[in-house]
Amino acid sequence: MIKAGILGGGQLGRMLLQAAANYPVETFVLENDTECPSAHLCHYFTKGNINSFDDVYNFGKQLDVLTIEIENVNYEALIKLEQEGVKIYPKPSALKIIKNKIAQKQFYKTIEVPTSDFVTTNNRDELTLHKDFLPAVHKIAEGGYDGKGVEILKTELDFEHAFDSAAVLEKMVEIKKELSVIIAINEKGQTAIYNTVDMVVDKQLNLLSYQLSPANIPEKVLWKAEAVALKVVKELNSPGIFAVELFADVNDNIFVNETAPRVHNSGHHSIEACYSSQFDMLWRVMLNYPLGNTEHILPAAIVNLVGEAENMGNAHYEGLEDVLAMDNVFVHIYGKKLTKPGRKMGHITILSKEPQELLHKVNQIKNILKVTAK
Repeated sequence: MIKAGILGGGQLGRMLLQAAANYPVETFVLENDTECPSAHLCHYFTKGNINSFDDVYNFGKQLDVLTIEIENVNYEALIKLEQEGVKIYPKPSALKIIKNKIAQKQFYKTIEVPTSDFVTTNNRDELTLHKDFLPAVHKIAEGGYDGKGVEILKTELDFEHAFDSAAVLEKMVEIKKELSVIIAINEKGQTAIYNTVDMVVDKQLNLLSYQLSPANIPEKVLWKAEAVALKVVKELNSPGIFAVELFADVNDNIFVNETAPRVHNSGHHSIEACYSSQFDMLWRVMLNYPLGNTEHILPAAIVNLVGEAENMGNAHYEGLEDVLAMDNVFVHIYGKKLTKPGRKMGHITILSKEPQELLHKVNQIKNILKVTAK
């Protein structure tokens, strides 16, 4: 029985563990919170800090394979574990590029894929040297996630919200569509590409609000998106699963925004909508099985379920019964006891042959289902 570990115990780990139940694998999770979404689904839970060298190293040295569900982990421990024969997905070399936003942007430039113009800043004061770069997006180099670590700077008045540490300042793109392409790649370099998805982002929370798959985009835009995403993944030179987030601008040009070296929010629909989900696919890669079938069974949408504004406390799901009464709708609650504004608490997947029905149900669910505090 292969021993496989996950660094981080959030909802991505939870869904990865649900898929692991189908395979001959013993699962281990390292996480600080003993009540995290993954804690009760793994075979062995270890309480520890994923940023600590000792915790990550001591956890990993007992394992055959190891993966992450968040980028912000101790990189040095992963290097040592890899040297000692533990298989890491993705490789530490790929993670090093992706976990730092500055390194990530420089990587895109080096491999000559289109990405928005950028400069780097070491502190807030340096922004005064780049006034002509506005409007722009300021992204903290390390530690940002789920909309945190990103600030939109339209004028100099916004500089007070910028980061007073290493960050990347990106020229704002006039976006028509935000897209995501998820690609699995195995040890042999074989790839499996999921359909490009259309992401609709909540501008206030800077989080995915809902998503439609496959994306309704012209064929030439689709080809460009897939080609650019595939180049990024191949150049990272690591087996694993990667979500390449892209912008399509008003002229149908494609720009790489960011890459996630793991399963991703934009791929959650694949649990019901695809023959092999992104979670199943990562197990196939880590256990050295043939890659799965990424084709859609039916077109899909997902709606992210986040904590309501001004609600903090024990989670209560208003309207859950009404949503469960809908046809071809699948509820995923992440098992987080406490809700807070903007916290991801679950997602809903909708399947339908009709794009209009998908959109109609997205809007229905957004109006019906609320996460409040008891």
